[in-house]
Amino acid sequence: MLSRACLFTVPTRYFFRTTKFFTMSTEQNQPKEVAQHPIDPASTAAAAAHPNHNKKHGKKSKLQVSLKTPKGTKDWADSDMVIREAIFSTLSNLFKRHGAVTIDTPVFELREILAGKYGEDSKLIYNLEDQGGELTSLRYDLTVPFARYVAMNNIQNIKRFHIAKVYRRDQPAMTKGRMREFYQCDIDFAGAYESMVPDAEILSVLVEGLTSLGIHDFKVKLNHRKILDGIFAIAGVAEEDVRKISSAVDKLDKQPWDVVKKEITVEKGQTEETANKIGEYVKLNGSLQEVYGILSQDEAILGNELAKQGLDDIKTLMGYADSFEISKFISFDLSLARGLDYYTGLIYEAVTEASAPPENAHELKKKSKSADDASEYVGVGSIAAGGRYDNLVNMFAQASGKKSAQIPCVGISFGVERLFSLIKQRTHLTDKIKPTATQVYVMAFGGGKDWTGYLPERMKVAKQLWNAGIETEYVYKAKANPRKQFDAAEKCGAPLAVILGKEEYLEGKLRIKRLGPEFADDDGELVDATNIVEAVQTKLGEVHKDGIDDVVRLLRDL
Repeated sequence: MLSRACLFTVPTRYFFRTTKFFTMSTEQNQPKEVAQHPIDPASTAAAAAHPNHNKKHGKKSKLQVSLKTPKGTKDWADSDMVIREAIFSTLSNLFKRHGAVTIDTPVFELREILAGKYGEDSKLIYNLEDQGGELTSLRYDLTVPFARYVAMNNIQNIKRFHIAKVYRRDQPAMTKGRMREFYQCDIDFAGAYESMVPDAEILSVLVEGLTSLGIHDFKVKLNHRKILDGIFAIAGVAEEDVRKISSAVDKLDKQPWDVVKKEITVEKGQTEETANKIGEYVKLNGSLQEVYGILSQDEAILGNELAKQGLDDIKTLMGYADSFEISKFISFDLSLARGLDYYTGLIYEAVTEASAPPENAHELKKKSKSADDASEYVGVGSIAAGGRYDNLVNMFAQASGKKSAQIPCVGISFGVERLFSLIKQRTHLTDKIKPTATQVYVMAFGGGKDWTGYLPERMKVAKQLWNAGIETEYVYKAKANPRKQFDAAEKCGAPLAVILGKEEYLEGKLRIKRLGPEFADDDGELVDATNIVEAVQTKLGEVHKDGIDDVVRLLRDL
């Protein structure tokens, strides 16, 4: 039992019954822009030139700013950070299982490193001001910096993963995870290996990554740049026009064929016959076996050397995909183009039902009242994407005068914010995520003139639990009343309390109690203070159903 002084002064059972489990809000609200007058440098200078101005008006001028984050960015905090860190951890562990090591590269690169690698998307690169004679830009992705790293260090083979922020001056759609500053989680294999072996494993990593995050209703759209370039050649597209036609075809996931065809003919200058021929092929999609079966019977495809090479790669891939048990996730889609200029072989992206924009997106865009956010009329887009790029490392090596070396590369990039937006939709589980990892709250109850509050004693118990790797807190006050201690435990979401009763502690006993409204009538159980660590570990095992905590349950969508 707790001490009589404690029971007399503060009815413990009363606090047990009235204490309710507290979960912090999982929503990280964005600060609203405060309506302020913009700071005009010219008017500021003019005011400075007339010192009597402020005297005349009898007040000092004040600097006014808008307390908001820049367009396309947000602050991350509370349970959102817990979820995001769990995504990072899940993907990092996956990459390590496949033998990858991690690296880090500068957040900005020399502008010449990034130039000419992203096709029409190059306009989205953030260029920085000249600072000391070097023109630099914020990195657009993690792939080009990786290729630069491999070339610069003469690396012949490496499996690397990299989790870091990238920057794109794109139209944001915040609730869909489309932002100007966002994280990518990349894994790439560099080195010469047998055809399609690393490609198949990267595709397996893609499937493993999404399923480990509880995402199962997705398709991996896959194509081959050599097949696509062969199709363009068959249709009569000149070699110098291939990339811009490829960029147009890449819009088929957002626009109907009629709109894309108009771009090919009117804007890109191709003939109606050429556009129609391209249309015959890019409308094909299905399983690897289905589309391969059609293309392998096409004389024009077999007669084009590039397309034939790509088709041979697909044939090899089919067997490996079956070995990795990922064939059911793959859709061979000839409309997939991936507009980035550096891809040379397989290209792929993972999409879900939420990836596509609404059917009436055009109308919604017209009605939209927000010029800063496109969430109303766009979809999430691809949640992971990548491909093979065999010439990028060699391009850097040659350009820098280093000994030319052909280092083939293949990889995949997971879009963390887009994955986060999908996981956050599991509201029946996200509501249970608390911002702190605290598992145990150490309390002390007592009373009377000689009551000290047991602060050093609480510290000692907390230290024992910390040493055992148990997340623990206590109130930073010598004499904290029970209500404040329970409130603090509720606020951090601790599921367990270790209570030092005034008389029980002197007898070498501690009380362990479950927290939450369903345990309001439970006074807990007394255990020997010498066995507190083992007793807490046992109790925590009971707290987490099947040994799985709420964060893992959320990620796996259990």
